[in-house]
Amino acid sequence: MALGHPEAAAGRGNVSFRGDLRAVYSANLWLRTAVRVLRTLAEGPAADGKALYALAREVAWEEAVDRGQTIAVEVAGRAPAFRNTGFAALTVKDAIVDRLRGHWGFRPDVARKDADVRIHVHLAGNRAGLALDSTGEPLAHRGYRPRGGPAPLSEALAAGVLLLAGHDGTRPFLDPMAGTGTIAIEAALIATRSAPGAQRSFACERWSFHQAELLAAARESASGIRRAAPAAIVASDSDRRAVLAARRNVREAGMDDAVRVETRDVRQLVVPGPGVLIVTNPPYGERLGDPSELTTLYRELGDALKQRAAGATAWLLVGNPALAKAVGLRPTRRIVLFNGPIECRLLRFDLYEGSRRVAT
Repeated sequence: MALGHPEAAAGRGNVSFRGDLRAVYSANLWLRTAVRVLRTLAEGPAADGKALYALAREVAWEEAVDRGQTIAVEVAGRAPAFRNTGFAALTVKDAIVDRLRGHWGFRPDVARKDADVRIHVHLAGNRAGLALDSTGEPLAHRGYRPRGGPAPLSEALAAGVLLLAGHDGTRPFLDPMAGTGTIAIEAALIATRSAPGAQRSFACERWSFHQAELLAAARESASGIRRAAPAAIVASDSDRRAVLAARRNVREAGMDDAVRVETRDVRQLVVPGPGVLIVTNPPYGERLGDPSELTTLYRELGDALKQRAAGATAWLLVGNPALAKAVGLRPTRRIVLFNGPIECRLLRFDLYEGSRRVAT
């Protein structure tokens, strides 16, 4: 709705809206928590391979694929007739190839990697949806940090956590266990009203009906909206290697004028201003750290918040209930989130002078 689509409707794992090519570009540039933007081409019955083939064969693929371009088909969802999603992908691929061969007189090439046109098939019971993937690499891949590494937090999840926490850039912000800086960078992108997709390319730029001037105009419009961060944004960590990586990522994101990165132990927490918003994702023993050794860390984090952050609001993304209890402060709100396969709790703590610890 924030992008001007009041008719947007939330479904299971998706949000649908109507729009033209300009809307596709805008969504890719501005969506902070989405994975990808799909342009639906057809929906219909797919109770078996024959029905799915017929559905795909009716789509005017010649309007989306140019001569010489490669295609790829990926499948998501479940259906009784397609327990092997590879069979569904092959069925749709055959329909596309047959349609284009009948139109051109020769078949297009299929590419497993870096295809020019990516087709997305979604199975739901006895029905299927066919769409063009306008995004390519997931929207979480903003382009400011290397992929992989030790348990990085997804940029999309970091942005979602910040939006749930009410971050808009008007309050001082601190991540005292920042790691390589993802949360602080996403906080800066929000605070400066920067389009998260501004520094990357999209799969739709290879579509036969791509309009480069429209995308260029959308990028220019986005750059004109950007502002200076209204309040301080600080990322700190005790690991010097993480601090160096965070500084690199901040620079690559173009946020070095908005984010200050410091080497600091969380026990020596220093807030960057009154009424600070604190958001952090401490290790919880699933992929980083030993839970038995982390109990002390969480207790010390709770002590630092209580003693050094009076008047602040703190949000912790925690994936281990025992460690959450070790913080020793009573949360005023709990939100269930998933960090990949790990069920987490986003906990809010309202801090004030004399906060009572919870008996453990």
